[in-house]
Amino acid sequence: MATTQRIWFNGSLVTDPTQGIISPIDHGLVVGDGVFEALKVEAAGAFAVTRHLERLSRSAAALGLPEPDHDACRAGIDAVLAGREWELGKIRITLTGGAGPLGSGAAWGPGTLIVAAEAVDPPAPETRIITLPWTRNLSGAMTGVKTTSYGENVRGLAFAEERGATEGIFANTSGYLAEGTGSNIFLVFGDQVVTPPLTAGILDGVTRALVIRWWNEQAALEVVERDLSVVEAQQADEVFITSSTRDVQAVTSWDDHDFPAGDVTRAVAQCFAAGWQAELDPR
Repeated sequence: MATTQRIWFNGSLVTDPTQGIISPIDHGLVVGDGVFEALKVEAAGAFAVTRHLERLSRSAAALGLPEPDHDACRAGIDAVLAGREWELGKIRITLTGGAGPLGSGAAWGPGTLIVAAEAVDPPAPETRIITLPWTRNLSGAMTGVKTTSYGENVRGLAFAEERGATEGIFANTSGYLAEGTGSNIFLVFGDQVVTPPLTAGILDGVTRALVIRWWNEQAALEVVERDLSVVEAQQADEVFITSSTRDVQAVTSWDDHDFPAGDVTRAVAQCFAAGWQAELDPR
């Protein structure tokens, strides 16, 4: 997949992505002083650009970074997608504080803006998840912020993959179900779809929000956002996870519990697919 990568760095396409272009004192590298977004790319183009850029702005504000230039981000997206020979892919937008001290003091700037794209394989329709031994902080400064300080998620995903799963699920510091390392989780009880609320210390996922909106509109059954324990969640009839690169993915195994890829999950997946196909940039 590396041969499909295209990189746009601070306004220009990079001819050789393997060559160093980041300053060794860029604060995104030194202390994780940066934020990012990951968008899926379909044949028609990048999906939900406006929603992702709005969240990028919220994350930047939470970290004290300058407001990202949305027009520049869109120019970068256009540049990395121009002339592509693949349909399904991923875009990552990264914004950092730029050059700074070798510590936690504020970056000097100017900031760094990178837009990168690459082809990806279609997500599997089903997956296995496990519960992680670590918790999500309910009240940390970076709770719910999509920051480049992603070490906790890297460790969690590695822990899951070492045990034959593709995703690890966190509970939070209050003992309630939270989220995956890079996904949101939904439970099906009968015909009711339940997901942890944002107050559980989770990321406000773009796919999560659109699943809730489009399912509520189509099914006339509101998704219920409420706290629940992992034990209660594992009593669900069906489980699925969502993310920009997974869309709606059925969970067939969670720890020692098995689940069917059931009718409600399939209906939600179909609802989401119909939604993005009709509206590439939903507001």
